[in-house]
Amino acid sequence: MNELYEENPSNVRDAEIVVGIPSYNKPKGITLPTEKADEGLVEFFPNRKSVILNCASHSDDGTKEAFLGVRTEVPKIYLATGEAVTGKGNSLRNLFRKAVELKARAVLVVDADPSSITPRWIKNLGDPLFRNFGFVSPLYLHHRFEETFTNNIAYPLVRTLYGRRVRQPLGGDVGFSGELARLYLENRPWDERISHMGIDIWMITLAITHGVPICQSFMGRPKEQKPKDPAADLGPTFDEVVGTIFTMMGHYEAKWRSIKWSKPTAIFGFGQGQMETIPDVQVDKKSLYTRFTRGAEMMIDRWKTILAPEVFSKLTEVAEIGEERFDFPTELWAKILFDYAVAFRRGGREADSLFDSLLPLYYGRALSDVNKVEVMSTQQAEEYVEDQCLVFEEAKPYLLRRWDER
Repeated sequence: MNELYEENPSNVRDAEIVVGIPSYNKPKGITLPTEKADEGLVEFFPNRKSVILNCASHSDDGTKEAFLGVRTEVPKIYLATGEAVTGKGNSLRNLFRKAVELKARAVLVVDADPSSITPRWIKNLGDPLFRNFGFVSPLYLHHRFEETFTNNIAYPLVRTLYGRRVRQPLGGDVGFSGELARLYLENRPWDERISHMGIDIWMITLAITHGVPICQSFMGRPKEQKPKDPAADLGPTFDEVVGTIFTMMGHYEAKWRSIKWSKPTAIFGFGQGQMETIPDVQVDKKSLYTRFTRGAEMMIDRWKTILAPEVFSKLTEVAEIGEERFDFPTELWAKILFDYAVAFRRGGREADSLFDSLLPLYYGRALSDVNKVEVMSTQQAEEYVEDQCLVFEEAKPYLLRRWDER
């Protein structure tokens, strides 16, 4: 049970706008987003009753004192999960509860990590919620080597399955209506993956499948976190996000089966704010290749049991290509993900271990992407991603055929 610890020094009982900042061990990182949230609410929403809420995972690291100690005009509430309860999803679940209790019309979430947050982010995430949109997804500038996880898994799968082009479904900084907060609080499924890093993909999937009006909001500048080399260890995030996507496929099969093609999603605020230089990202291509080839040595028998024979045959050909010329075709990658979704659906004792064998394939696909886009401009790289998503959509009949096999 996720018990709730709360400190509400201003005794706030209702608010039109709630800005939530999820955190875990962020005593230094919590100050800046709190300050910028306050500035944004004061500047852009001066006539709406607001509150800033730190929804933290239980810790004794000084985050509570740092948050409540920030001087703000907008009142603050500190929420924390119960002892030994961690995970971003659990923290946001407390936010959903409090937003419903406060009868909020608009709920904004901003990460405690980035140094790039500005007051305008509050405007860009909040304004659409007062213009008949129910969910706001962020749209950031990013380096062509970044977002390989989003580009190759989250974006194409959400787009292909549910028919909406939401470019950054794992963005972290989002806005949603009070009505949607209530739906989140009451809805299932809810499991350990969603309680942690599966929460972002869960939220956007529920918004789409429940027909909530969605837009994307252009944030105007890169999200400046520590640049992520695609070869870096993803830790449990890979399992939690991909597992959540596969879980939602089972729950919302009736929604995605009939969808053939995707449609664009409105963009709010494009061209507003300043454009800034995108930080450079260094890629360890040798590490990507090594992770793929070692995976092939260890997982080849496992792949053979998961993949359709023709897909497995083509994969073995890819495994023989050298690092410099390495190419992992998009159609093959799409069919591999579809085969893994089918294997996950079948369940059994081995379902939760699927991701250990999928991860090396992801690293191979990431290397192929880097090889393709390293000579491209940022705009060309974006067009390349869009083209790859079309390949996924064209391959959807393969998913339906495999899904229905006994």
